[in-house]
Amino acid sequence: MTPATVHASAAVVGGRGVLIRGVSGSGKSSLLLALLTSRDADALLIADDRVALGVERGELIAAAPATIAGLMEIRGVGIVQRDYVARARIDLVVDLMPLAECPRLPDEDAARVLVDDVSLPRIFIAIGATDGVARVLGALASMRAAIVA
Repeated sequence: MTPATVHASAAVVGGRGVLIRGVSGSGKSSLLLALLTSRDADALLIADDRVALGVERGELIAAAPATIAGLMEIRGVGIVQRDYVARARIDLVVDLMPLAECPRLPDEDAARVLVDDVSLPRIFIAIGATDGVARVLGALASMRAAIVA
C-alpha cells in the first residue's frame, strides 16, 4: 500500500513522533522550527509541509516524500536543508486551530483522534500561541508519566 501524503509537518521530539496539522498559514512550519531549535526539545525533522503517512503493525508511520526529504521552509529565509529522520512512528497529534475552537479542557473524545484508523493522543494549540513548544513538551511528558506509572 502506498502511503497517503497529507498537508502537515512532523518531527521526532525526545524520541516520540509528533504530527503537526492545521490549515495553510496556521503555523505548522513555525512550530516545527521552534521545536527543532529549542534546547529543551531534542528534536529532529521528519518532514515539513507534506508528510507521507502509512500504517504498519497498527502504528502510524510518518516519512518525508522523497522530493522534500531533509528540506523545510523558514518563512522570510526560504527552503533550508536539515538533518532528518527517514521515518518514525507518530505518538502525538498536534492540531493548530483558532483559539475559540481549542477546547480548554478536552474531554476523552477530543483528547484522541483517529488517523488512518490508528487512535492517537491529541492536543490543541491556538494559532499564533507563543508557548507551542512548552505545550508539546508538556503533553509528551504526561504521556511518559502515564506509561511509567
